[in-house]
Amino acid sequence: MKTEGVIHAAWQTVRVNKMLLLLPLTPLPLVLHAVMPDAHTFLFVISILSILPLTVILALATEQLAARTGDTIGGLLNATLGNLSELIIALAALKAGEYLLVKASLAGAIVTNTLFLVGMSFFLGGLRHNLQKFNSALTRVQSVLLFLAAFGLLFPSAIAATDLQVLPQSLSVAISVILLGVYGLSLVFTLGTHRKFFSAAAKAHAEAGQEWPVVTAVVILCAATVMVALVSEVFIESLNGAAATLQLTPAFVGFIVVAVVGAASAMTAAFKAARADRLDLSIGISLGSAVQIALFVAPVLVLLSHVIGPTPMSLQFWPGAVVMIFIAALTAALTTSSGRSAWFVGVLLLMVYAIFATTLYVMPPTH
Repeated sequence: MKTEGVIHAAWQTVRVNKMLLLLPLTPLPLVLHAVMPDAHTFLFVISILSILPLTVILALATEQLAARTGDTIGGLLNATLGNLSELIIALAALKAGEYLLVKASLAGAIVTNTLFLVGMSFFLGGLRHNLQKFNSALTRVQSVLLFLAAFGLLFPSAIAATDLQVLPQSLSVAISVILLGVYGLSLVFTLGTHRKFFSAAAKAHAEAGQEWPVVTAVVILCAATVMVALVSEVFIESLNGAAATLQLTPAFVGFIVVAVVGAASAMTAAFKAARADRLDLSIGISLGSAVQIALFVAPVLVLLSHVIGPTPMSLQFWPGAVVMIFIAALTAALTTSSGRSAWFVGVLLLMVYAIFATTLYVMPPTH
């Protein structure tokens, strides 16, 4: 009977998270890379399909641990591990010296979470519910934090581009430390001094079906992390060959492909919440992920580049990325200020995202 219960729980998890149907493909990139290492395009596509279910596994294991460790520690786990898949992929690219890909994936993750996730949530929720309302006070905090994070991340890049200078590495390190400090203070604010204003969204995000034992969640989290790291190595190694065949630039792959793949689990949760008329949760997931990329993932990668990268990586983005992130942050602040949404508002956000993607495909950065 116990075995039947486990099988039933596993099937319910797969039924709710249909991307887990791709889980049997997970070891395939590793096997094919050993057999046919020159099939770059095929390995590139299979790697993407393999990473998708692993991002869901990482999210599920994190939520299970968060639900079993109390509000404060659980919120810290969700905040720290929420973008683990993006961080692992970026670390693989960092190790390979693909700095344009890393920066494009960072900028793309911020824009994707801010425009695509919020826009699609508004659109899907609006198709089922004529007019949706959400707590504008909570979303305003996320929007302001995102705007300030984008400003701190990109203002030095804008100054350097204007003066035709290279951003000093010491300034990149200093800004990274400041951003990490702000991230720590934001955790104190949301999980400590003002926890009651954010606890409802955190608890809703942690809602799932049957609970896993803590040991099981830890083992699954570690195993999924290792698999994402291994598959990411194949993904990065096959990137250049596949990009040449598919006529894609590393900037487009990072900004669109890596960002969308890394946000797969967040998309599942955000879209489901929107259709259930829970936009507070949906927007919290989307904007929270964007803030975490800007305040945590980006500065961590800059600091780690001194250890694992061929050369230190700076925080200097190309001018187009600066403009896109600034517009995305401003658009998020404007569209979430009223506390109401409809499907057409989602279309407008998606249109901005589509313009960015099309422009980046036709006019990629030259360096």
